Amino acid sequence: MQTNRTREKLNAGQAALGSFLGLGSPNLAELMSQVGLDFLVIETEHNGLDSAEIEHMLMAIKGTDTVPIVRIPSHDAVYIQRALDMGAMGIIVPMLKTAAEVEAIVAATRYPPHGTRGWGPMRASQYTIDNDDYIERANDNILVSGLLETKEAVENLDEITSIPGLDALYIGMWDLCFSMGLNPIEMPFPETDAVIERALEIGKKNGVAIGIGSNSPEELKQLKAQGFTFLGYGPDYYLVLNAINAGVEAFNQP
Repeated sequence: MQTNRTREKLNAGQAALGSFLGLGSPNLAELMSQVGLDFLVIETEHNGLDSAEIEHMLMAIKGTDTVPIVRIPSHDAVYIQRALDMGAMGIIVPMLKTAAEVEAIVAATRYPPHGTRGWGPMRASQYTIDNDDYIERANDNILVSGLLETKEAVENLDEITSIPGLDALYIGMWDLCFSMGLNPIEMPFPETDAVIERALEIGKKNGVAIGIGSNSPEELKQLKAQGFTFLGYGPDYYLVLNAINAGVEAFNQP
């Protein structure tokens, strides 16, 4: 089983850089897995990818040092098991609210006696070729993360980050704003700035990496200096859009 270097980095307090794949393209996943990113997150919450398409993207990333993570649609254990059995080395779970949810999520990523995950890893164990190594290492090699994007999760932040096995929380700014009754178009807000400051403080205290997204190199450097360690650059469609816009703007200049 491939060693999860992203999880190792985060648990050691080091920063890791990745990007989100929203376009559903195995070719783009293959390209982006070869440019030095620590991880890539395959988006399945907000697009129409089915399991076969997710599997093809995982295949495209395999063979590189980039860690494949799947952002699943919900905390349902079926989604967790399916993503891991197809070869994901981590999950990001949306809309966390309580510590009890997180405890169940962690359990769903672990084989008994430490969890509730059912056996049948298929691609993850190279179709039984790697069974011995996989069953020995999987429990300590899967990155478990969630999205901090609800006011309930903010209220329960200390309890949530105290759950053993939770490696990281990624702040979803738009849904966080919606949950707090704010219009994300009008960011920033003092209220969300306070959440960020508290998340960084509690995450450091409880040993949970805090992540957030960035759309520019300058913002990425600023966020890393601020203390974020689970950093997203992109997503893929935003990077493509920025590159196209820059070319069009340059072309239209007199």
